[in-house]
Amino acid sequence: MREPTVRPSGVERTFGTDEIIVTKTDTKGFIRYANDVFLRVSGYREEDVLGRPHNLVRHPEMPRCIFKLLWSTIAGGEEIFAYVVNLAADGAHYWVLAHVTPSFSRSGTIVGYHSNRRSPARSAVKAVRPLYDELLREERHHAHPPDAIAASSELLERRLAEARTTYDEFVWSLTTEETLR
Repeated sequence: MREPTVRPSGVERTFGTDEIIVTKTDTKGFIRYANDVFLRVSGYREEDVLGRPHNLVRHPEMPRCIFKLLWSTIAGGEEIFAYVVNLAADGAHYWVLAHVTPSFSRSGTIVGYHSNRRSPARSAVKAVRPLYDELLREERHHAHPPDAIAASSELLERRLAEARTTYDEFVWSLTTEETLR
């Protein structure tokens, strides 16, 4: 069954700085839990998201290389913080500061992933957009998705090396006390 295509409307949706979006997925990224804030902000009903891939809310203006970095980090058993723009069911978009962590069984095996998302500071979104726009431009130069991801990943690594930082350090340099409330 082909998924319906949601087209971005250009309308931005926000949520409160005291609210946290929470989802839990299995190891393949299929949603197993979504809290009421996720459902309200994304515009989906619980029955529309449970059992569906989390990339249901993937915005086409979000660089794929950031998701590659996210997945390789959490699959390796580490946590990651990332700025992400998501796409709601009605085409609106919403920015989040995501904190994604693996969930482990008692034996230490990864059994899924837990993601908390907060509303980011506007200054952080403004600061991350030029980098993400550059990564998207690079991805659009390549017709084959794996080539696009490889090229934008290389560009991301180059930009971070030029700034003498890591992605984690870059994210934290944009994070303010306002974001962590």
